[in-house]
Amino acid sequence: MSPAPLPPLAVSLGDPAGIGPEVVAKCWDHRSAFNLPAFLAVGDARSLSAVWDGPIVTIDDPRDADSAFDVGLPIFHIPAGDADIPGQPSVAGAHCSLDALELAVGLARSGSASAVVTGPVSKQQLYSIGFVHPGQTEFVAERCGVASENVAMMLAGPTLRTVPVTTHVPLHEVPRRLNPGLIEARGRATLRGLQRNFGIADPRLAISALNPHAGEGGALGNEEQDLIRPAIDALRAEGWHVMGPLSADTMFHEAARSQYDAALCMYHDQALIPLKALHFEEGVNITLGLPIVRTAPDHGTAFDIAGEDRADPRAMAAAIRMAASCAAHRAAA
Repeated sequence: MSPAPLPPLAVSLGDPAGIGPEVVAKCWDHRSAFNLPAFLAVGDARSLSAVWDGPIVTIDDPRDADSAFDVGLPIFHIPAGDADIPGQPSVAGAHCSLDALELAVGLARSGSASAVVTGPVSKQQLYSIGFVHPGQTEFVAERCGVASENVAMMLAGPTLRTVPVTTHVPLHEVPRRLNPGLIEARGRATLRGLQRNFGIADPRLAISALNPHAGEGGALGNEEQDLIRPAIDALRAEGWHVMGPLSADTMFHEAARSQYDAALCMYHDQALIPLKALHFEEGVNITLGLPIVRTAPDHGTAFDIAGEDRADPRAMAAAIRMAASCAAHRAAA
């Protein structure tokens, strides 16, 4: 007996004034070429009409998305007031993007959607309406009842997956933010995520050093011995396949990448620069450690080009495909 089909994916459009509506619409236009499953958009339908003349099907039940998908782009409509002008962010648009995110996460948590894909939002606009989270990742974690230290932000491309231990903090604060418990928790979330979302039974994790040349035995810093090595030892004691701490300047070439399934890095740019250098148009942000699947394209709102038909949909398409793949791996487990 073949398994029952999964519910559709829920794709929040993000800020209605950004490029989210355009790239989601283009994904529907090129759904066959991009090999995309059925999905439903969540947001203001007028933000789609402002940048696209394709067919839109407003639905009230996610179960209708599959039948509607071949007719037009299914959408749960959330009105955004007068915030449907591309390139002109507003308070009303921020409220709409937050409401769309909340609803999309709720659909995934209830099982009405197999996963959630989040479109780009403006943190500046969200902060203006009282949003208190560093980003969508932390918001989704809270709504799922998961502590932020137990989730990990993975950036994934065709040949590389990276996870930063610290994310959006000034570089000078990174050593103060690092501790063995945090590194261990991020590593464990990454390893479990590789199993649950990618179907890798015995995942291999490479952990970077913080300092050049892995600290040169303490000559260039002690964080490797004091902070990173204890976390590696703890993970190995649990039976995980972990290597490191590795000098970051030698762990991302092709031969090195073949030795591991994901790289855990100490700070934002250490993780994102190699990923974006290799897979700028295909990078996907996936949140590990959640009871639901959540992915996002690795780009922002790009207000400066919104409405100009210049936005590239490939990253959004990659996020939709990865969400579907992760949901399938979870369903098969």
